[in-house]
Amino acid sequence: MNNTSDNPLNRRTFLSRSAAAVAATSLAGFPAIVRADNDKTLKIGIVGCGGRGTGALNNALTADKNVVLTAMGDVVRERLDKSLESIATAKADQVKVEESHKFIGLDAVDKVLASDIDVVILTTPPGFRPQHLKKAVAAGKHTFCEKPVAVDAPGIRDVLVTAKEAKTKNLAIQSGFCWRANYAERETFKQIHAGLIGEVRSVYGTYLANTPWVHERKEGWTDLEWQLRNWMYFTWLSGDHLVEQAVHTVDKMSWAFQDVQPISVTAMGGRQQRVEPQFGHIYDHFAVSYLYPNGARGIVFCRQQQGCDDDNSDQIIGADGTCDINGFKPLHRITGKKSWKYEGPKNAMYETEHAEMFASIRKGEPINKAGQLAHSTMLAIMGRVSAYTGKTLTWDDAFNSKEVLAPSEPLTWDMKLPVPPVAMPGRTKFS
Repeated sequence: MNNTSDNPLNRRTFLSRSAAAVAATSLAGFPAIVRADNDKTLKIGIVGCGGRGTGALNNALTADKNVVLTAMGDVVRERLDKSLESIATAKADQVKVEESHKFIGLDAVDKVLASDIDVVILTTPPGFRPQHLKKAVAAGKHTFCEKPVAVDAPGIRDVLVTAKEAKTKNLAIQSGFCWRANYAERETFKQIHAGLIGEVRSVYGTYLANTPWVHERKEGWTDLEWQLRNWMYFTWLSGDHLVEQAVHTVDKMSWAFQDVQPISVTAMGGRQQRVEPQFGHIYDHFAVSYLYPNGARGIVFCRQQQGCDDDNSDQIIGADGTCDINGFKPLHRITGKKSWKYEGPKNAMYETEHAEMFASIRKGEPINKAGQLAHSTMLAIMGRVSAYTGKTLTWDDAFNSKEVLAPSEPLTWDMKLPVPPVAMPGRTKFS
């Protein structure tokens, strides 16, 4: 994995160029499915068959009955078999995966993409996504790409180049930022952007959760296999939990500010509870403050610690009112000069994002959310880097970083892959 790019973009041009990447179109035969054809059966493949991958498969097959699964890939056979058993039980009529289309190994992505599929679902650890997305577009496949789309700035820059290429080929790229597909969130942010709470002055969002699963290292596991099986705890694979999990909260903060770039970020974080070696080297808590134009602030708190209270909510304060959001309760309410509460229909947002992608493909107008996916991911990355280094960073500083987190040599099962030291603010250098 080597996420490098010679396409530096500064804060002022990031959105304009990513918007341009989703503007120009060409129907030059990529692929035949882009023409409106509501009766065509779409064949999908998946790379990354863990829990999120299996969930995404179920969402996709539920969203559109004229979709079938024909190819699967993972680095671990047991995980692929477990995923296939689960999805075949739930969606028997839509699962048509022959033995020859079950691909195992570090090159599984290439084999899935070489098969006769129309759409690929990318749910591997985030560190692989820039490379896998680039390969998917090169192969002429529409893509559902989970969040986050990268773990470092060079990866983000690569994704923006890929987004432009996808648009020239008329290929869809759908984002895994599921709250953007939730009807209640959509209407709530529509009210905010229409001025119901006045100018947005601050956003406070939380993603306070417990420690997720961890797998004790077994005899015979190489360094690479152990890290892949515990990918959440290694920054080159996950980006740390601010980037991997709490990026949902970062994305909603960005949504409130209409996806403009912040001026700078100042963050803190550390590792208080998860100090054992099986937890890799990531932090277990962050506090991040983004400075936006006109002095507005976006604040994100996140943690993954056992025995603590959970909270996943957002409060958006404007000049004329306050908006409170808790999608799990659910709560979508505005109080102030004008009060409002969402009372509209509910939807299964994980299914909606797939349904909208399939509909756009069949219509011949495939959606391309890669720019927004990259933007919110970059916001989370710059927060992590600020916390790791103890430095206040501008958007330009973070976006133009040359730090590549992936191992410098090609991945092999028996390679030596030492665990990096835990970042120490004030000593860990920004690059």
